Amino acid sequence: MSRTQIRANQLITTFGPGAMVDLPDKSVIIGGLDSWIFEPGRHGIVQEPRLAAKVAHALRRQNQEFRGLSIDLRQPPPASERFYQKGSLTPGVTGFEFPHWFIVQQVEQTPQKYRRRRLVFRDALTKGRFHEGDEKRSVVPVRFVRACQRGHVGDIPWRQFVHHNASSCQQDIWIEERGTTGDLGEVWIVCDCGSSRSVSDAASSGALGQCNGSRPWLDDSESGCRETNRLLVRTASNAFFPQTLPVISIPDSLKAVEAAVLECWDGCLNEVQAIEDLGIALKFNGTVRDRLAGFSPEVIMEQIHRIRGGTNPEGLAKPVKQVEFEAFAQALPDHRTDQPDRDFFVRELEHSLWSSPLMSGIERVVQVHRLREVVALLGFTRFEPGTPDVTGELDLNVQRAPLANRPSWVPVSENRGEGVFLQFKAEAVEAWAASPAVVDRSAELRASLERWQAAHPLTQVDFPGISYIMLHSLSHLLISALSLECGYPISSVRERIYAPKETGEMAGCYGLLLYTASAGAEGTLGGLVHAARDIRRHLLRAAQMGTLCSNDPVCASGVAGTASVNRISGCACHGCLYIPETSCERFNQFLDRSLVIPTLERRDCAFLSL
Repeated sequence: MSRTQIRANQLITTFGPGAMVDLPDKSVIIGGLDSWIFEPGRHGIVQEPRLAAKVAHALRRQNQEFRGLSIDLRQPPPASERFYQKGSLTPGVTGFEFPHWFIVQQVEQTPQKYRRRRLVFRDALTKGRFHEGDEKRSVVPVRFVRACQRGHVGDIPWRQFVHHNASSCQQDIWIEERGTTGDLGEVWIVCDCGSSRSVSDAASSGALGQCNGSRPWLDDSESGCRETNRLLVRTASNAFFPQTLPVISIPDSLKAVEAAVLECWDGCLNEVQAIEDLGIALKFNGTVRDRLAGFSPEVIMEQIHRIRGGTNPEGLAKPVKQVEFEAFAQALPDHRTDQPDRDFFVRELEHSLWSSPLMSGIERVVQVHRLREVVALLGFTRFEPGTPDVTGELDLNVQRAPLANRPSWVPVSENRGEGVFLQFKAEAVEAWAASPAVVDRSAELRASLERWQAAHPLTQVDFPGISYIMLHSLSHLLISALSLECGYPISSVRERIYAPKETGEMAGCYGLLLYTASAGAEGTLGGLVHAARDIRRHLLRAAQMGTLCSNDPVCASGVAGTASVNRISGCACHGCLYIPETSCERFNQFLDRSLVIPTLERRDCAFLSL
């Protein structure tokens, strides 16, 4: 079996379980966690109690069968340099061959001058090649598969498709290219019996029938799926959206006993009323007994009473981003800072070093000398991404595909880096958001989103609030300005936006963190930390960059008038606000530079003014 190396971080973001990957000699779908093989004694456990508690809570909300399971955080199995005998299990990640239909790489020409190639099932192959007489033809996987909204994926039954669900004919079938653009309308499936059908028909609703729950990454099928199959190009960007939960490690945000009790809460501790009940639980539930080993019954009961009384541990009761925001907002100046922690070290920059009229709405600038980001993969979706909400919490209504049948752990990546944090004055942001011009603009953006939702009825996207959109747009402008001097390209600088939810969560928390982090790095270049000392000049450059776009006046018109239903942003395009999607926490959605700086179209709703 051939082996190919993939970076560990890619298994969390791009090539996780359920992702379809083209290898040099075949196409595979990355196997579920049950098929990931670790070296004995090397399970790569990562300690991050706050994230572990959040992950366990999310998984148990999705599936009640996960109750009682303790959830570990593990790094993907590293490539092993040891020699393993033939037949033994070699550490690594398993990939299952998928899809099972192939195109023979022998081009024929029809009388109409169309290019066509034979379409064959894998049973017709011998050692990965199609034998035609004495010749061995190479093959490539077909690029079209079927999938449903719940993440299930499978082969398109091409014989049934070309014969309009009648599959008795066993003559050869071909894939014809009747044009040069690659458009689905120019790609046809043709049978030697005379039947033919355009692949574009497969994109119409119901053409591929009802999903059968196929989950090739788990090597099984899930019964009871009632979704309609949809055409999916397996190499398209919407074929795999990982649902990740990132947190910035905050020291002592969740004590060990709190994390242990929360992990076992849905298992049986939610039924414990007295210390005698706890004794029974510890006696008969091995998972709970192992997880709570080392804590006295009295300490465990104290935590149980806190949870039941509504005083949940802060690490779980508070949103992910609120814990982070409070840690950054409590940063002290240089001369009052304690010894630096290996994973988290921040310093507040003296006000005199950055104060200017342009920054009157900013309350604090913090140099983030060291930070540790841990990103957990919980599942994935297809067609539509499922991202955390504005508070950093997972949307529990998103129906993600599982990574394993009964996961006891989830894969994580551990990254270290640096950054700069800006805290905004709550009164300044709230006064700006309450102005009539901004209220009107918020209504326009919300109406545009509603039109987009009507055109995409399966979407889970909600309006994040006008303050979030303003901070998000400013973040993109500032990333573009910083990247010119900080030593990092735009694609290496990422953002974390802190803004209240419309329901009131995180009230008064307004800020943005621009940071860079990479796996295995104990230190960084220091470019972002140093840039904080010159933040007013960088902010001025960002504001100047936002006043005019190369696509103005088209870009500046934004959602004015009858906006396109394909927009969920205002004044934003590749000429001004769009940055690499690896840097953006919202896939370049919910942006509007007219909320940050006056533009050609709108000059009355900007937060900054030159």
